[in-house]
Amino acid sequence: MKRILAGVALIGTAVSAQAADLATKAPYYKAPIVQVYDWTGFYVGVNAGVGLGRDRAIHDIAPGLTNTSYLQPFGALGGGQIGYNYQTNSLFGPLVIGLEGDFQGADLSDNRTSVLGGAVSYSQKLDWFATARGRIGIARGPVLNYFTGGFAAGDVRTTVTEGFTAFDSGKRTLTGWTIGSGVEAALGGNWTGKIEYLYLDLGNKTDSFLGQTLQTNVRENIFRVGLNYRIGGNGLYAPAPVANWTGFYLGGNFGSASARNRSTAGVGPFSEQFNLALDGFVGGGQVGYNWQASNWVYGLEADFQGSTQRDNDTAVFGGLVAYDAKLPWFGTVRGRLGYSVGSTLFYGTGGYAYGNVKTTIVSPFGSESISKTASGWTAGAGIETPFTLLGLVGPNWTSKTEYLYLDLGSTSSDFAAGTFPNTTKVTEHIFRTGINYHFNSPVVAKY
Repeated sequence: MKRILAGVALIGTAVSAQAADLATKAPYYKAPIVQVYDWTGFYVGVNAGVGLGRDRAIHDIAPGLTNTSYLQPFGALGGGQIGYNYQTNSLFGPLVIGLEGDFQGADLSDNRTSVLGGAVSYSQKLDWFATARGRIGIARGPVLNYFTGGFAAGDVRTTVTEGFTAFDSGKRTLTGWTIGSGVEAALGGNWTGKIEYLYLDLGNKTDSFLGQTLQTNVRENIFRVGLNYRIGGNGLYAPAPVANWTGFYLGGNFGSASARNRSTAGVGPFSEQFNLALDGFVGGGQVGYNWQASNWVYGLEADFQGSTQRDNDTAVFGGLVAYDAKLPWFGTVRGRLGYSVGSTLFYGTGGYAYGNVKTTIVSPFGSESISKTASGWTAGAGIETPFTLLGLVGPNWTSKTEYLYLDLGSTSSDFAAGTFPNTTKVTEHIFRTGINYHFNSPVVAKY
């Protein structure tokens, strides 16, 4: 019996030894399937932002007495949107087309403008607006760059006060069109975030009272961020690991800007309050450096911009004093703080701003010009993502879309040997897109 047990133990030991001599086979793991991001499907969301009107108002007060100014309702807005996307392939890559509708509550108002020594004052409000738009864009995985446009409607109310009498146009729903652009990027799961600019043209309206007419062109600039939940599409998408943002970068940008320069002009005991509504294109370059700690990215950026912004329509004091205001250039030096979701960087930015304020006034006293460099602060936000362009550029390139608000403070000037003082507070709203080249390791996912 002992021999049998000893034989069994020996056989077992031999088998174990032989098994130990065999090469151990590595375990097999099935590689995870990283699915292509699919934008197809319904979505719902919310948004918030600011709006700035540029409503040219021509007031025929009396024969030979016409005042031209810009009413600029400004304030916060917020609302919701619902839409549907369909993704297909095209020559330029995955093409996304869709429809979107939104409704916005708004608190945009301007009740500061007064002319003829304060005898005539204006108040204008935009309480709500809505749009129904098409969208078309190119998708780069979880990032969608798009253009949008379609129908727009909004509620506008204008009041003119002369002395102790107010003439109220009442609430009036105006209709027109809208166009804009934006970028939307995945936040994780079915959630996406977007930054967007819309230009609304709500047509022209004419109000008549006491033999006078007020013609107003209603135009609105909308800057907003949004959050969408995608009901359809591929919710199982596996986001890429965090990208490498550390290092120097250099790039260029292009966009548009609108100003709301609240101004005061005086002649003797009389003064008028009005807006210089500069509007135009901006373009320039930027240089910066990023540091990174896990998903957090922080850095410094400086940029310098040329600008076509101008307002040469404003004429106050019954049309006797005409303005030609420009902002030929400006620059900023800012900090940036962001969070990288895969290869998409969501960031806030803020810091120092400066720019050239140039004003020419033509009046019965003659024509005079003055140019000053003003300084102040800036703040904004943006989204930066890898840039491909049909595969013609390498992985070191990124594109960005951002909004900036500039406050260049107040400037004062004395025209006509000090008898015609002017004060202007310079503020700017900028929406621009740009590309950057990163000198560090390529801005691709870390593995």
